[in-house]
Amino acid sequence: MFQCPWHFLIDEQKHIISLVGGGGKTTIMYELAAHYAQAGKRVVALTTTHIWLPCSDGLASEVYAPSMEAVQDLWQGGSYAVIGTLEQGTGKLIAPAADLLQAVLRLCDVAIIEADGAKQMPCKLPAEHEPVLLPECDIVIGVVGLDALGKSLEEGCFRWQLGREIFASSCNLLIDEVKVADILTSEQGSRKAVGTRDYYIAINKCELVEPANAEHLVGLLVERGITRERIWLRGKGV
Repeated sequence: MFQCPWHFLIDEQKHIISLVGGGGKTTIMYELAAHYAQAGKRVVALTTTHIWLPCSDGLASEVYAPSMEAVQDLWQGGSYAVIGTLEQGTGKLIAPAADLLQAVLRLCDVAIIEADGAKQMPCKLPAEHEPVLLPECDIVIGVVGLDALGKSLEEGCFRWQLGREIFASSCNLLIDEVKVADILTSEQGSRKAVGTRDYYIAINKCELVEPANAEHLVGLLVERGITRERIWLRGKGV
């Protein structure tokens, strides 16, 4: 199992978890889903926007569930289930039908939801209609990639134009640890609509930077009230 400090992974409670922010959300969603399934939980993964099905050695056909009956079969077989409506022309999944969604949320132990899209960019600022958090959601995970560091806002942040109030700067300035912390902790950034839900942070691609850079970002987040136990540093060798 990956080295993740989040206590909710082992607290034996029902959770509806939403992932928001930059690139890497889908990968994390499937990692968490596999972890919970291995622990014997009834797990469902889905999106309120668009996601790719996991496609490795035929896995897509093995975990995709177009009906509640298929979801139950996957749970009984010890697997997580991925639900959603196949989008014509793209092969991606969009949000599932409302009746299937409500049935799954009622019966599952854990639901993990990709709640906005970032066009695979490492940072993301939400538009007016984003993120799409279900009322049942109790945990939100803000995701960012450290491959954003050193890039301009335009190069590294999806919808950077929405961040003028956060950054008080132009798109020509480079993204540094302070700007990443701004995105992750602002209610105009990854904390938008979180409200009283529990908030956690996943920092991807830590292997691309010096350990001091990742630690600087962690220190900034701690200064802003995010405890270290809620921050997951992810990357090869991390």
